[in-house]
Amino acid sequence: MSEAGGGRGCGSSVPQRAPWSLVAATAAFCLVSATSVWTAGAAPMSREERQKLGNQVLEMFDHAYGNYMEHAYPADELMPLTCRGRVRGQEPSRGDVDDALGKFSLTLIDSLDTLVVLNKTKEFEDAVRKVLRDVNLDNDVVVSVFETNIRVLGGLLGGHSLAIMLKEKGEYMQWYNDELLQMAKQLGYKLLPAFNTTSGLPYPRINLKFGIRKPEARTGTETDTCTACAGTLILEFAALSRFTGATIFEEYARKALDFLWEKRQRSSNLVGVTINIHTGDWVRKDSGVGAGIDSYYEYLLKAYVLLGDDSFLERFNTHYDAIMRYISQPPLLLDVHIHKPMLNARTWMDALLAFFPGLQVLKGDIRPAIETHEMLYQVIKKHNFLPEAFTTDFRVHWAQHPLRPEFAESTYFLYKATGDPYYLEVGKTLIENLNKYARVPCGFAAMKDVRTGSHEDRMDSFFLAEMFKYLYLLFADKEDIIFDIEDYIFTTEAHLLPLWLSTTNQSISKKNTTSEYTELDDSNFDWTCPNTQILFPNDPLYAQSIREPLKNVVDKSCPRGIIRVREESFRSGAKPPLRARDFMATNPEHLEILKKMGVSLIHLKDGRVQLVQHAIQAASSIDAEDGLRFMQEMIELSSQQQKEQQLPPRAVQIVSHPFFGRVVLTAGPAQFGLDLSKHKETRGFVASSKPYNGCSELTNPEAVMGKIALIQRGQCMFAEKARNIQNAGAIGGIVIDDNEGSSSDTAPLFQMAGDGKDTDDIKIPMLFLFSKEGSIILDAIREYEEVEVLLSDKAKDRAAILKGKMIPSYIINSNPEMENEEQPSSENDSQSAEQITSSSQEVDLVDQESPEESSLNSQPESLSPADMDNAASVSPSEQISNPMENHETTSLDGECTDFDNQLQEQSETEEDSNPNVSWDKKVQPIDSILADWNEDIEAFEMMEKDEL
Repeated sequence: MSEAGGGRGCGSSVPQRAPWSLVAATAAFCLVSATSVWTAGAAPMSREERQKLGNQVLEMFDHAYGNYMEHAYPADELMPLTCRGRVRGQEPSRGDVDDALGKFSLTLIDSLDTLVVLNKTKEFEDAVRKVLRDVNLDNDVVVSVFETNIRVLGGLLGGHSLAIMLKEKGEYMQWYNDELLQMAKQLGYKLLPAFNTTSGLPYPRINLKFGIRKPEARTGTETDTCTACAGTLILEFAALSRFTGATIFEEYARKALDFLWEKRQRSSNLVGVTINIHTGDWVRKDSGVGAGIDSYYEYLLKAYVLLGDDSFLERFNTHYDAIMRYISQPPLLLDVHIHKPMLNARTWMDALLAFFPGLQVLKGDIRPAIETHEMLYQVIKKHNFLPEAFTTDFRVHWAQHPLRPEFAESTYFLYKATGDPYYLEVGKTLIENLNKYARVPCGFAAMKDVRTGSHEDRMDSFFLAEMFKYLYLLFADKEDIIFDIEDYIFTTEAHLLPLWLSTTNQSISKKNTTSEYTELDDSNFDWTCPNTQILFPNDPLYAQSIREPLKNVVDKSCPRGIIRVREESFRSGAKPPLRARDFMATNPEHLEILKKMGVSLIHLKDGRVQLVQHAIQAASSIDAEDGLRFMQEMIELSSQQQKEQQLPPRAVQIVSHPFFGRVVLTAGPAQFGLDLSKHKETRGFVASSKPYNGCSELTNPEAVMGKIALIQRGQCMFAEKARNIQNAGAIGGIVIDDNEGSSSDTAPLFQMAGDGKDTDDIKIPMLFLFSKEGSIILDAIREYEEVEVLLSDKAKDRAAILKGKMIPSYIINSNPEMENEEQPSSENDSQSAEQITSSSQEVDLVDQESPEESSLNSQPESLSPADMDNAASVSPSEQISNPMENHETTSLDGECTDFDNQLQEQSETEEDSNPNVSWDKKVQPIDSILADWNEDIEAFEMMEKDEL
């Protein structure tokens, strides 16, 4: 989500009022001039190895793009596990995630300019012809304005930009006559009705055929949108205006940006996550650089680069000063409250903030970019991928990873800024992990859980639009690219817009019409492009010296200062704050301390005691922070106690042909039998038991002898089934749910309990699969007869699985170095920090005497926008008591505490409002083997609050 590289260099002085094409081009890459500085530090990578890695990226793209075109096109996205296309209305709804799908061949449009960057010009020409021939933008479907803008409008404009470039070169696209631009203009006009609000902020969704508010549109009733959703339009809309001469698009996008700027919190200069599109009131008042806000900041800076308008740069610098003052806690970036920015709003970070180091490189602030990037890399080395969210002590908070490209993006820009070969090694790691853990026969599958290695049947279009583009550019030399990448700016979806647009059709006034700017120290602008200073000292070990203290921050360090503590007060003799584990509701001294922290006790009629915190009632801001921490700890203690008896999920990995370990099924554990977390995994062929329910002595012991027996749930105790298959000689058992259609995506993790008797006699491992996961194995048996699986606590490295076996060439080619990498140990999930994100909270205590034995329930209450001091509260609900919650425990007392991890998931499926579609799904033979996996909706329901 950052700026494309250029080569004019920051060392040359550029007048502030120079022609904007020159300024934009200089700003486009005022970071590369220093690449030759690096002569020491990490060992340089040879040109041969860089070429080898670049070719590997090309092969990976061919694998993903080729499978999309073969198995999914003209559908919007590929479902890589079932080798078919994802079509709205033909698959169970995934909620807001599906708003990106508009039946307009999304992946093909999103991949257009990637084809040119990867020097696949013939494929690009063919793809453009397919878009012009097959894509319809007039579908009766409700789509996200934000996603449609950055992916489809941006994809069409990026394709047009490179099509006219190729046409000018004289070899390809000679027939092209701005057809993609005309499609982009058609789509732009379809999006304009979304801006019909009093504020100028667009509705979050629109019907491509019927627009807004009409009964048949099925949208237009929304009141809220995210800041990024409304603030990430200016590049695409302005480019459309500059290309076509129709100024209305740029005018609407500017109006939305102006309104967001006006509504910033004036004392902190921060913006919230979600805003009411009619009143302009902030709905969610937490602020960060991740989900819901990220690309708003990005587009302010890039709008200055592309359009040459000083006001955008001034706004960005004002916000950036606030970010570095309040949100940046190197190497972390933690959300805060816009009205009380000294208070952290959460104790976890989301994966989308990984773009920010790249934006800091464009800004020229290299040191914090290196620090945050290194911290993220350490998290990746622990989990193989960046989890969707992780806590301040680097534990998994949301375990999914939908193959996001933001970290690869920042890696590319840091390498271009520093020339440090260390970042080439980082890119090499990303390639290896993608091939080892995400590659499947029909493409690359998103990770459902980075801890177990299980997959989701999902390959988002942004994976092809961004990931391969950044990875290829990372290893490519200038002569490897058929055009000058420095002449273009990257949009947030990595689409390319030419910098010469800055001097084209300039009919929009550049005069700033918004309110006054905050006076800032001039030093805040020292590192803003264009400038006459180099980005970092002339020291070849500079970046290495910044990274070195962070090498062990994830595994061996417990970061200090994550939540501000009163260390100086401790040294001066003051008592440390009251910890939740020490609290006694009958201790008068404790009650006095609570009062000082703004926490009061309310005795309920049912005998419980409710804790309520109001930061405004605290004796000081420090006491308010202590109270916030105390409330968080109380929630954590209860959640931890509730989950002590629960086990983490297990994995069933199909290792025989043609799967080769690429299909990983999430399995429920048993509270008896062999503990796979303490013993070696069990590997064997599977066989169905007779009787299938396993409730009596097996009549086919010869069939299950030395194999893993498949048994159906029901009619007797799990332990009885285990004893019967063990007596028949089975080495393990898989119980398949008898509830047809059940899935780990739509039900909480299931644990098999014993029968109330001594189960020490059961020595074999037992795992539970829901019906849809079990059907994958049963269908594989029908197709291939012999199916071998691996039962383990987490998915294993395919190098170990395939050792000594014939390996298909596509696996060998894509995995040059299959090394065993240490998987992260499981961790314990707890109540989400989302529920304690403000200065006002309340907690119910069941037992007044012993908080360690108390049961806490929490849920945020809805408050009026004016209730600034009570931005959120915690009250009794199903949140903690619900066993389906998927949250991660965070150590808040400054100590590094290890907990066992429990992943529990809940999801919902709903039918699309318009299920009648004219497209036929391409049914592949593998469809009968690989069942359609639903999305992990619970995680995305939580992410909806962040407006992902």
